[in-house]
Amino acid sequence: MNARRLKDLLYEQVARIGKAVSSPKRLELLEVLSQGEKHVEQLAAATDISVKLASAHLKALKSARLVESRRDGKNVLYRVAGAQVAGLWVALRETAEARLTSLQTAMKELVSHPNELSPINGEELLAQAKRGDVMVIDVRPPGEYAAAHLPFARSIPLAELRSRIGELPKSKPVVAYCRGPFCLMALEAVRLLNREGFQAARFEQGVAEWHASGLPLAREA
Repeated sequence: MNARRLKDLLYEQVARIGKAVSSPKRLELLEVLSQGEKHVEQLAAATDISVKLASAHLKALKSARLVESRRDGKNVLYRVAGAQVAGLWVALRETAEARLTSLQTAMKELVSHPNELSPINGEELLAQAKRGDVMVIDVRPPGEYAAAHLPFARSIPLAELRSRIGELPKSKPVVAYCRGPFCLMALEAVRLLNREGFQAARFEQGVAEWHASGLPLAREA
């Protein structure tokens, strides 16, 4: 094989990754799978598409070796093929947010008031949570919390927040997080808590962004 053909082949292989992530729904599937293993019905529900379409997207992601699967009884569970894949999603999103003014505008529309966003970074949040200065809550589904969560965070899924609001102290700030900047669950939680008299803010990072920053994650035994 001559040098030119070899170079073409190398670029073709890298382009397989680009083709696999060229669909918005496949990117969303990678974001959801970065939270932990799920079967196709859960993925279809999380991304608001049919099971048939979710299966087709998963097939494309598996073909590019971005997603793996394993059988668990009658179910087939899917997961990202390593932390590097979750990091790829984070890098793509951060690059798009830095370069595309249309995305920047859309992100600003998510937040009604500046105080809905936590002004501190990951290291500061970790230090404050460790000292007990803030209460960090994870409003994702319980299975995602069990797979990986921010240290010192308490699991209070959004669907349970109203009934469990008495577990939260009004004497200290509450910081809620979910799957990352595009996820709306934490924003809904913050608005509910602020209406109930809590000092609450949303932390934009999720576990994928937290891990990409080199910060530690916790897991349930």
